[in-house]
Amino acid sequence: MAAAPGPGRSSSDLAHLDLPSYEDQSSLRAQVGDALRAQLVSGRMRPGVVYSAPKLAAQFGVSATPVREAMLDLVSEGMVEVVRNKGFRVTELSDAELDSMAELRLLIEVPVMGLVAEACDSRLAPEVETLRPLAETIRVAAAEGDLVRYIEADTEFHLRFLGLHGNDHVVQVVRYLRSRSRLYGLEELAGTGLMLTLCDEHQDMVDAALTGDGDRMRAVVARHIGHVRSVWAGRTEH
Repeated sequence: MAAAPGPGRSSSDLAHLDLPSYEDQSSLRAQVGDALRAQLVSGRMRPGVVYSAPKLAAQFGVSATPVREAMLDLVSEGMVEVVRNKGFRVTELSDAELDSMAELRLLIEVPVMGLVAEACDSRLAPEVETLRPLAETIRVAAAEGDLVRYIEADTEFHLRFLGLHGNDHVVQVVRYLRSRSRLYGLEELAGTGLMLTLCDEHQDMVDAALTGDGDRMRAVVARHIGHVRSVWAGRTEH
């Protein structure tokens, strides 16, 4: 993993951030927040760097107010911290914290996804099938190196799948764990054969659910989450 910038270092050039421009003024706070989370999770917004709300707002094409509001939401989630009179500094997660979140995801998602597969009947099957196009969107984004779209589609895929279990608390906890993760190695893997291979696991999950194979689902999900920590977080061990 590359060394993080020193504490308090400010970012004067935001050109490396691929931020969308929002012309629709509705729900700006939520839209901006989701886009910033994707930048944080991908590692493009770097630990230790201080980001100015007005400069981010200029890239989004909005006023500074919804950006500040979104950043304060991220403060409450522990993803950034306030730097007085300067902006918001991206917090850095230790290896132990990343390991703890991956462990929690394994404990929650593996059994729940297994239950979804085992409960997949004629009522649930059509809903599962609607996830196939989303899995393809993830693959296309990976092939094109569009990390923001990749993370947004990947998050939607997993949360919708988990939502089929019917426990909203599970979905909210996993949403939080995913947003707190950092996929530092993701940019290096963008468009590579390895990343596209990992994308196949999304289709594998759909297939496992449609065949009612809980054991297969649990195995695929466990392997998938393992990749998040060992490969996508920039570590070489498997």
